[in-house]
Amino acid sequence: MGKKLPLLKRREVEANLKSLGFIYKRTDGSHATYERVADKVRRRAVVTVDVGKVQFDAYLMKMMIRQSLLSQEEFCSGVLNQPNPAQKPTTKGDENA
Repeated sequence: MGKKLPLLKRREVEANLKSLGFIYKRTDGSHATYERVADKVRRRAVVTVDVGKVQFDAYLMKMMIRQSLLSQEEFCSGVLNQPNPAQKPTTKGDENA
């Protein structure tokens, strides 16, 4: 966990949530709710995003990461860290393709 927590903007957080399988559910006042349904790998998660903020501070970032049930790296990059069995390893000759 040695990496510093990046402070993302609202649109970055929303784009990351969508790429991670979260679906926009509703807006209640100045808070949008995103939900990811449970599957065989992960539990159901609900993340509340304060749409009144331009950029989130460390406290709100940590709260959204905790709500998402994802790691900091997964949440901030918008990519799940799971090996893709369909993806074959690259070889030196594949770099220029």
